[in-house]
Amino acid sequence: MRRARKPTAQAAGPAFAVLAGLLGLGSWFAPAQAAPTAGSYDAELCVATSNAAPSCGPATVELQAGGAARVRVSDFVYRLRLNSSQVEVVLMHGSMQIDEFVAIYEWAGSSLQFTDSEKNARYELRLAARKTPTR
Repeated sequence: MRRARKPTAQAAGPAFAVLAGLLGLGSWFAPAQAAPTAGSYDAELCVATSNAAPSCGPATVELQAGGAARVRVSDFVYRLRLNSSQVEVVLMHGSMQIDEFVAIYEWAGSSLQFTDSEKNARYELRLAARKTPTR
């Protein structure tokens, strides 16, 4: 299991924003906002590595009130645990764990953004309108 060192608030704030600006990632790291409400969402998951443009695809998301989320992309599931400033990410394929990491995250409107710094991979989960429950 990989664990990221917890950066200080100063290191994660302005320096991170400056770095994102220099790398042309302004839309990836906009000012933090409140998380959307719990529920089911259709979404788009975008992943970019290195300086490559993001690759995006459809996803379904279940946000839970306690800070957990399940993001399904085809037959892969990202299990997210959103803590105060960090997200714990576990990638599953069926019952097999594929990857695990911890990253700083933030909400920018209805988009959840985080980076796996060890792999130099940036993630953006863009939520569509909340699904209304059917009876």
